Amino acid sequence: MTDRYYKAPDTSAGHYMIRDMAEEQRPREKALRQGIKSLSNAELLAILFGTGLRGKSVLQLSDEILADNGNHISKVARLSIRDFMNRYKGIGEAKAISILAALELGSRSVADAASLSHPVINCSESAVNVMKHHFSNLPHEEFWIMLLSQAGKVLREICVSRGGINLTAVDVKIILKHAIENYATSMILFHNHPSGTLVPSPQDDNLTRRICTGAKAIDVRVNDHIIITDGGYYSYHGNGRLPD
Repeated sequence: MTDRYYKAPDTSAGHYMIRDMAEEQRPREKALRQGIKSLSNAELLAILFGTGLRGKSVLQLSDEILADNGNHISKVARLSIRDFMNRYKGIGEAKAISILAALELGSRSVADAASLSHPVINCSESAVNVMKHHFSNLPHEEFWIMLLSQAGKVLREICVSRGGINLTAVDVKIILKHAIENYATSMILFHNHPSGTLVPSPQDDNLTRRICTGAKAIDVRVNDHIIITDGGYYSYHGNGRLPD
């Protein structure tokens, strides 16, 4: 039976390619006619893949990958390169990297748009909108700082530590060094909880106190410490728990 996505494909090489599809069904041609936003997630993935696997069209492959992740593109983005290759046999390193790079670029584009829309950080929500892409779909903890000018504009966003699932070691001296080198007037602390819990741990509280004490000694304000998960965020300042 002829695959419904194709018009008489040449399967001698065992791979179905986009160029084998009926012209009116090709994602690239559809994008040209109707715009890139008209494409489904599967069609966008198909363009990136370019070819399917033996006995499987490129759109079938894309559909199956999405279905395997509950049709959530964010779950695909969470996969590491090795996980992607191991889960979907026949997909090589180059294709896995291409897909995940495209998804990461999309995430960064959203963050960049947020930073243009919120040039001055004046609340926890505006800070999260700028920083959340750094933590999107991370399976491990990371600790970041956002350094701010006197006017509240972002000077730099710096990752100061990467750790395991439940813990990341943070050197307070490194944070203070970055603040001094960038002439920051204030900063906001960020880290993620891959577990999804928004409750600060005793270790989180202790680290917050230590950083606030050190920052005060060099005349830099800590405006907030924000815990980010895929489902939301927790603000120390917003909950009245930021040390004086």
